[in-house]
Amino acid sequence: MADLFADDLPPAPASPEPAADAPLADRLRPRALDEVIGQEHLTGPEGAIGRMVAAGRLSSMILWGPPGTGKTSIARLLADAVGMRFVAISAVFSGVADLKKAFAEAAVAARAGQRTLLFVDEIHRFNRAQQDGFLPFVEKGTVTLVGATTENPSFELNAALLSRAQVLILHRLGAEALGRLLERAEALEGALPLTADARGALVASADGDGRFLLNQAETLYAARIEAPLDPAGLGKFLQRRVAVYDKDREGHYNLISALHKSLRGSDPQASLYYMARMLTAGEQPLYVLRRLVRFASEDIGLADPQALVQCLAAKDAYDFLGSPEGELAIVQACLYLATAPKSNAAYVAQKAVWKSARETGSLMPPQNILNAPTRLMKDIGYGKDYAYDHDTEDGFSGANYWPEEMTPQTYYRPAERGFEREVAKRMEWWDKQRAERGT
Repeated sequence: MADLFADDLPPAPASPEPAADAPLADRLRPRALDEVIGQEHLTGPEGAIGRMVAAGRLSSMILWGPPGTGKTSIARLLADAVGMRFVAISAVFSGVADLKKAFAEAAVAARAGQRTLLFVDEIHRFNRAQQDGFLPFVEKGTVTLVGATTENPSFELNAALLSRAQVLILHRLGAEALGRLLERAEALEGALPLTADARGALVASADGDGRFLLNQAETLYAARIEAPLDPAGLGKFLQRRVAVYDKDREGHYNLISALHKSLRGSDPQASLYYMARMLTAGEQPLYVLRRLVRFASEDIGLADPQALVQCLAAKDAYDFLGSPEGELAIVQACLYLATAPKSNAAYVAQKAVWKSARETGSLMPPQNILNAPTRLMKDIGYGKDYAYDHDTEDGFSGANYWPEEMTPQTYYRPAERGFEREVAKRMEWWDKQRAERGT
């Protein structure tokens, strides 16, 4: 670090002019924060970024949002807006040596009175130890860190780093924002060769990703198409966009949560939609089936005992047929669960009885219900006076099966829905018999 001097620092222009042959998305990058489309909740006068810029002072932040929503552009424009050096690194291509160099140069710049904005793209790709390396430089103000991530910071960034940076959420671009992007492209390159319906289909295909939309538009411009394309022609010309879905990260958990809650809410249409989102994006069908089996026990239980049977049958059918034929069995199971009566009584009972078992796990059952395989055990009372229920008039002895030191508990309370109504009637009769016999 001693060998570095302020005069030796490489220039770091915040917003270099793109080359004439640069991609359309690069040429259309906003030149000021008020040109950023779709993130006005952050960049506007009342937004977190707008307020920081107005005050002339930035704090470290994590920009969290889907691809193509302007994270990199906002970071560059922030440095411009408050007169800071802009240094960018990518966690995909950079390592510890790059970080050390960036911190050393920032320290020299700070002594020369120049602040540094360090932009780290895909910051979630740095491991926990590397993330810890930012802490002293952020705390001392050597750099103002602006990290960008498409992943949930709660899962991917360590708590120490999150405590030193505020998380700002960027929204996926809506149809109106994407339409404005296309208007900017057409102002630069001319009208797109599309009918009005095809234009709407192009916007929908972007799924909130501005960069993807502009890349598709650039492909259309390069083809020099003369007659306007309708939606069918556009679909044939452009490659189909693959759904954004990372099975190992947040998209996976968001969709399975949406599926589970739609099933619980007895909405078969929404349940089918989220299930289809997962399967068409590449989720393993057996994972979806495992979640359906879990749901059958957690949210339906004995309200409809066939729910679990249907899910296991769907699993067997899928194993037998494979894709795509076997996926119809998954659809059938999903519809069965969504339309079945709901009860979480078994789930509630499990949680309650697990807690009770942990707290009273050393208590002996009453001797009368213990087996006596040896003479000694029989002599000390094991199995004595055991009432064999099948020998009673109603097939019910009403005996007390609880440890002597423990009062009888109620863990399972059947709901007044579906088959559990019948279960509740049986339990009520048994409880009445016990009360009458004083057990």
